[in-house]
Amino acid sequence: MQTSVSKLTRKYQATIPGRVREALGVKAGDSIAFDCDGKEVRVRKARALDLAFARAVEGTLQEWATEEDERSYREL
Repeated sequence: MQTSVSKLTRKYQATIPGRVREALGVKAGDSIAFDCDGKEVRVRKARALDLAFARAVEGTLQEWATEEDERSYREL
């Protein structure tokens, strides 16, 4: 197993290292999924089912619905 490291920006964004992109078979514009189990997280290429689920629940998630909410919760 090889470990790759990436640094978070102030906006909590990270670059996916080339070795990881190759292993996942992803390119710019593709979606990735995060499977969380306790303190372990697996990253994988998102499947059509993942994207359909995200679209289905998108309208029900109102937590960050306004710019004011975005400013208030930006640092979470």
